[in-house]
Amino acid sequence: MSAMQNAEAFFHACEGLEGWEGCKAYVADNASFEAQSEPLVDIDTVEGYCEWMAGLGKGPLEGCSYNIHSSAWDDGSRSAIFFATFNGQHVGEGGPVPPTGQATASHYVYVLQMDDSDKVARLTKVWNAPWALSELGWT
Repeated sequence: MSAMQNAEAFFHACEGLEGWEGCKAYVADNASFEAQSEPLVDIDTVEGYCEWMAGLGKGPLEGCSYNIHSSAWDDGSRSAIFFATFNGQHVGEGGPVPPTGQATASHYVYVLQMDDSDKVARLTKVWNAPWALSELGWT
């Protein structure tokens, strides 16, 4: 697989809530994660983020989904970029409050830095968490 194909496969596995088991084949050892979003400040590995995402879909936001709007590849930085919308409704147990029944349609961006073996070495997520949390009734 090319780096972009690997990045796309990773994106779909992670957003498809496959957890680390479904994502690890696309990720380099010790791949890092970064986001300037309150719910994610304590997560610093791609593995941790994949598990966090899977937990959302198995708990408070059961049945959540995503839609990709655009993607791009930059040869110079070996980066794949995905712009998407996360759709979820707080119907399951978990989260900071009992199920609210409220929904969010929250835009976000993944920037995946790929290593020389075409695996994800770093994931940066750009996400307006306060917007999503407010829509869900979590603030």
